[in-house]
Amino acid sequence: MQKLLVEGGKRLEGTVRIGGAKNSAVALLPAAILADSPVTIEGLPKISDLQILGDLLEEIGGTVKKEGQTIEIDPSEMISMPLPNGKVKKLRASYYFMGAMLGRFKKAVIGLPGGCHLGPRPIDQHIKGFEALGAQVTNEQGAIYLRAEELRGARIYLDVVSVGATINIMLAAVRAKGKTVIENAAKEPEIIDVATLLTSMGAKIKGAGTDVIRIEGVDQLSGCNHTIIPDRIEAGTYTILAAALGDGILIDNVIPQHLESLLAKLREMGVTVEESDEQLFIKTSEKLKSVDIKTLVHPGFPTDLQQPFTSLLTKAYGTGVVTDTIYQARFKHIDELRRMNAHIKVEGGAAIVAGPSLLQGAKVKATDLRAGAALVIAGLMAKGITEVTGIEHIERGYEDLVEKLTNLGATIWHEKMTEEEVEQFQNS
Repeated sequence: MQKLLVEGGKRLEGTVRIGGAKNSAVALLPAAILADSPVTIEGLPKISDLQILGDLLEEIGGTVKKEGQTIEIDPSEMISMPLPNGKVKKLRASYYFMGAMLGRFKKAVIGLPGGCHLGPRPIDQHIKGFEALGAQVTNEQGAIYLRAEELRGARIYLDVVSVGATINIMLAAVRAKGKTVIENAAKEPEIIDVATLLTSMGAKIKGAGTDVIRIEGVDQLSGCNHTIIPDRIEAGTYTILAAALGDGILIDNVIPQHLESLLAKLREMGVTVEESDEQLFIKTSEKLKSVDIKTLVHPGFPTDLQQPFTSLLTKAYGTGVVTDTIYQARFKHIDELRRMNAHIKVEGGAAIVAGPSLLQGAKVKATDLRAGAALVIAGLMAKGITEVTGIEHIERGYEDLVEKLTNLGATIWHEKMTEEEVEQFQNS
């Protein structure tokens, strides 16, 4: 096992290029199951989750060829093979195999998925959608069994705005008979990206990106070429880093409109933000002003940027309140930031950050993907060296992190953990 060592206190500058969207990619690969000929997806991020999804596609009979950031998936020989255990449980996004396999084969067996531990994230809205389309859904020995004689379009109202449920129902509905209407649908850019792929395959989808999506089912979908959108969360993470330490950082391959809620808060803090078509220029201020944030469904402030933003607030003057309305358990990074001398307390569903704090290097543990990003940012801001364990979480969502940060002038490197450190990590 490895850990990350981060030497703090350096100002950063230069250019960083953003990769393809993780939250799109993990749905786009399973969506290829629905086609009857090869699907090519370009601009993919280099992250471990996609390796797992590629392996699962091969497990059910697909042919997967990967070259650089491009993947070609030939689904023509795929079968409805049960996936109750193994790799399917390693990441939460494997639940997209439910909608895709149900849409193509009218049946699926998928092990209940894992991924980051962010408290309860039930899939009841997914199941509600599948049942409305005509599927029988049962939970048997830790796996979800889906069976349908045929799928028929339906009107489905989501009780909770859910990206995962919106995409999963879309995947199942594109080959159902008749018309499906998804109301109270999520509006994230990743949903538009998946709808664009499906439309290129021959699906009939209207309203993606609004709260009502209309789908006219088709009998057959064909392969296509698709280029993924940039990752707005990776872009947001580097934007926050630049706001903390940037002497002028250019963030390339970004869609600024996807980050409007974050950029508004950074301007409020006194950060220099300049936008162009596919780039952002960010420069920190000598005296950042604290702000309050509340996470909301898109286009509100993203829950995935709450943790990195909390690290930034430790540098700002005044008191900032961070409220997470999406995942109320998403404050596990707070104890780790406290180890680094941050003045933060959690009250109910909010973290109260008093600043500025002079952060000190410490030994900290990443408990999930975005907590890991928050700790790396804190380590770069801190005096001394910070050791971050649990970096497998970070590698699930940030491609070439060490290389990108080093190119900006950061001092950060991997180091192998000792047997004693591994034991302590596994017992903690």
